[in-house]
Amino acid sequence: MHDTRVRRFAAKFFIYLFLFVVCFIAFLPYLWMVRSSFMEIKQMYRVPTEWIPNPFTMDNFVAAVEETHMFDYLINTLFIVVMNVVGMALTASMAGYAFARLNWKGRDVMFMLVISALMLPYVVTMIPVYVGWSKVGGIDTYWPLILQAFLGGGAYRIFLIRQFMKGIPHELDEAATIDGAGKIRIFFNIIMPLAKSSIIVAGILCFRDTWNDFLGQLLYINSESKYTVSLSLQSLQGSYSSRWNLIMAASAIAVLPCVIVFLLGQKHIIGGIAISGIKG
Repeated sequence: MHDTRVRRFAAKFFIYLFLFVVCFIAFLPYLWMVRSSFMEIKQMYRVPTEWIPNPFTMDNFVAAVEETHMFDYLINTLFIVVMNVVGMALTASMAGYAFARLNWKGRDVMFMLVISALMLPYVVTMIPVYVGWSKVGGIDTYWPLILQAFLGGGAYRIFLIRQFMKGIPHELDEAATIDGAGKIRIFFNIIMPLAKSSIIVAGILCFRDTWNDFLGQLLYINSESKYTVSLSLQSLQGSYSSRWNLIMAASAIAVLPCVIVFLLGQKHIIGGIAISGIKG
């Protein structure tokens, strides 16, 4: 019995040690970015490496906001992100409800077609979609980056919400129908509140993907006044290539919203994904 406990303890110890090392390696670039953002440029290249800034300066953040118009880029990005999250939450939940709770001819075939879209790489549809938007004057506007969120919000998010809604007891729909509620009222008053966790998870994933999107924004946005955070960071490498402390500060500002959103929604992320994967 004692030997068994020792082996279990040793196994857990090495597993946790391995996970700690992997997490530290994954976190190291972010640690380097944060420490560099509080340093002067000459401190970044000192040997041996300084991990704690001395002296500690906030000038890089002030310069990142004032010299690079980072605040304006943050506003542009937040506008795109909010519109995407709102559009996705509304239309993806509607699509998930239709696929999970309603019986209609061709439902399963249509759902398979939606899921099959996951097998198409973005580069396959990039050129024809770009040509289509160029024909209708959508270049250098936010419409190509926003409208798709109001048309379902993505196959994976529809799948995620649909899986969660399939686990909700159908007796709730039947009871509401007996009381005289229609499909729309059942959706808004019963299903959506119960599926809140999955919708929040889908919203967080949409926030992350939209905030970090670079290729799509690079394709459709040409005017500097309409730049987003991703495009501004790319332009900084050319304009301020010798001031890496300023670039690190701007990168830290760009990463912060994603970290905050993840910390606020991590409970829903773990619970929503786990339940969606088990039920249905």
